[in-house]
Amino acid sequence: MKTIPASTLEQAMHYNKYRQLIEELRADGKTTGSNHSEAMLNYTDLNRTRMNRLDKTTRLTPETLEALEQLETPMTMLVLTEAWCGDAAQVIPVLNKIAEATPNLSLRLILRDEYPDIMDAFLTNGGRSIPKIIFLKGANRAVTGSWGPRPVAVQQIVMDYKTKLKTLEDEAAKKALQQTTMTETQKWYARDKTKSIQSEVIQALFQHQEALAQ
Repeated sequence: MKTIPASTLEQAMHYNKYRQLIEELRADGKTTGSNHSEAMLNYTDLNRTRMNRLDKTTRLTPETLEALEQLETPMTMLVLTEAWCGDAAQVIPVLNKIAEATPNLSLRLILRDEYPDIMDAFLTNGGRSIPKIIFLKGANRAVTGSWGPRPVAVQQIVMDYKTKLKTLEDEAAKKALQQTTMTETQKWYARDKTKSIQSEVIQALFQHQEALAQ
């Protein structure tokens, strides 16, 4: 996919609108997507807490701020997401802080399940993993690249989990491994304090921009 339709960007949400949508859905006993099970609602509530915390505590590093000063071409980060996604709750508030730090970068969000054609153009190892950032350059919405769904270190934790899961047959053991992995990833995010998200997103932003210029 070389460009994103103008209609998609017109329909895409600003960060505040995305947060508002989640609150409205939860007030109605729902989340985004079609699965409104208790588990998905609980994940969404955890994510609301995480995003509230990150909105208050995220501080951009000096390296991030210095890099953003060098961004001269208007860019857009179009993000595929869902309210129940734990990694999205860790990543998107940081993206919002990054976008707020420069007039040349904007953040827009769309729901994965409402845009399957776009999602399927940016799969991760064949899966519809989110969040997925699509970098767009200029008014023509040229796709320069993508990043996601999570920092490299967390992606390795998830890949190790999937490998171990294939060796298990007992359902209780599978659930225990899932819970252990979720706890491990959340502890990693807490220790990292958004530094890896910032550095990887900034690196991807500039790498893709430079590649397009060549």
